[in-house]
Amino acid sequence: MASSGFGSIAAMRERADRRPGARWRGVALSFILALPVAASPQSPAQKEPPRQAGERGRIRVEVSLVNVIVSVLDSNGRPAPDLPKEAFEIYEEGVRQKIEVFEAETQQPLDLVLMVDASLSTIKELAFEREAAARFIRQLVRPGDRLAVFQFSEAVTQLAGFSSDVGLLQSALRRIEPGAGTSLYDAVYLGAQALGQRAGGRRRVLVLVTDAGETTSSADFDSARRAALRSEAMLYTVVVRPVKSESGRNTAGEHALETITDATGGAMYDPDSVAELNPIFDRIDRELRTQYRLGYYPEPRPPERSFRRIEVRVKDPSPAGRTEGKGGYTVRHRKGYFTVGAIE
Repeated sequence: MASSGFGSIAAMRERADRRPGARWRGVALSFILALPVAASPQSPAQKEPPRQAGERGRIRVEVSLVNVIVSVLDSNGRPAPDLPKEAFEIYEEGVRQKIEVFEAETQQPLDLVLMVDASLSTIKELAFEREAAARFIRQLVRPGDRLAVFQFSEAVTQLAGFSSDVGLLQSALRRIEPGAGTSLYDAVYLGAQALGQRAGGRRRVLVLVTDAGETTSSADFDSARRAALRSEAMLYTVVVRPVKSESGRNTAGEHALETITDATGGAMYDPDSVAELNPIFDRIDRELRTQYRLGYYPEPRPPERSFRRIEVRVKDPSPAGRTEGKGGYTVRHRKGYFTVGAIE
């Protein structure tokens, strides 16, 4: 498969103009960020208030089912399975919501982007990263799942489109070629855009293997963060540091990734060596297979074109009654969503 490189948002636009099939690649950054995104594109279910006379031509808000994927970990960092619906509470802007949909181990298939840093600073570890990523693909991908492989340096390059063909995906890793710069924000932004174009009813995951440097992006931190939130993708970041001491490296990219990762409900890992990549990929795989799915209709109805904050609380139903943050569970989920106003 021929790879496609994207050195900047403008370059994406030029290529997309020549390639009708690559629509997501060619949208200008400012235009994409101006588009509102529905609270939950996965579900067609909607609740609308009765229309009154004279309402035509006004802006109204369609109240869609908001889906929230939740990871619950015990005090040892292991997934906590088999929790009942009664153990969960979900809040929007501080107001408790009624849980309408609950799946104790969601069977929603995965759409996953694996994004591998190929900048010069990662060359020394690249061979092991390829090997670990190939094992991760073999272990993770199941029937119904779809995974795409990208590399990034000064440009972001798609090496394999969304597929469940393990052999094809693993062979794509062997085509990774080192580059000069590191377009970290572009990697998050474009990975989220790729996932945002996928069909509803599926979980969206972006796995980023990087040294967390940032030198050549066209996107900035805020546009990368907003793109990740709008796509409803969970970001899992594995930071492989060539320099261990903070005094010897630029940590701005790491702090930015930590913020974005937390906002999406994913997780950030910082192994001491590349030898720890296999256990980390194992942890990501286990977590993705034991996630809970919660769905609710927001009450009161949220205003149009706003960001709504979400909080999920979990209590252990056992007599001990452990709660989140008190020696009990660690709970991860996306921290909010964007509403959309429809013009009638």
